[in-house]
Amino acid sequence: MTKEFIGECIGTLVLVFIGLSSVAVSVSYGAYGLFECGVIWGLAVVMGIYASRSLSAAHLNPAVTIAMALTKRFEIKKVPVYILAQFIGAFGAAALVYLIFNNSIMAFEQANTIVRGDANSIKSAMIFGEFFPNPGFAQAVHVNMCSALITEIIGTAFLLLMIIVLTEQNKPDDNLTPIYIGLVVTILVCLIAPISQCCLNPARDLAPRIFSFFAGWGGAVFPGSGYEVLVVYVAGPIVGALLGAGISTLYKKA
Repeated sequence: MTKEFIGECIGTLVLVFIGLSSVAVSVSYGAYGLFECGVIWGLAVVMGIYASRSLSAAHLNPAVTIAMALTKRFEIKKVPVYILAQFIGAFGAAALVYLIFNNSIMAFEQANTIVRGDANSIKSAMIFGEFFPNPGFAQAVHVNMCSALITEIIGTAFLLLMIIVLTEQNKPDDNLTPIYIGLVVTILVCLIAPISQCCLNPARDLAPRIFSFFAGWGGAVFPGSGYEVLVVYVAGPIVGALLGAGISTLYKKA
């Protein structure tokens, strides 16, 4: 289990560090658009899988781990170890991003009259955690908790379905499988990030969000009553993952 713990920790750190860095560059410098961030997030998944799959199952996502365990594709006894490793990896990734980009983030906040910790500081906090409506898209004001939740459920269901199809049903060359999974993530980011920022992964959201809470953003990272982000970005991906894994069983019956 030690090897698997290390694998999930390293793989998730690689994934989240690359992904969050792309958002940091996009927000702080305006250097990337939606497509570029989507491509980088896809590559982050590819690199995370390659970095960890010789050590662990390369889940890198609590929703994946839970869905695989509940559909008897993974040992339930390993679930707590995997999830702990994923959260530690994601938290460490957030710390590294903060270490590298904090001066740039502060310059962005100063240029845009943002006081870290105030309600409008989600415009910089979005580097670490997701928010709805997406603070980066002014035209997304129509997005509410219900639409964001549905988006996360459907997006994660599609991701899990494709992961299972690619690893169990229509298996490409084993060395290419991480690339195909990364392409799925790229597509999803490009399609649904304007709505919900495209989480799909509770560790990717909650661990960096907690880090940002202690890094100066405080209660701003849990807007409203606070439970909304947990429902959308933690419960939503888990429900979606179970839905996607459930749909995948149709392939076995066909």
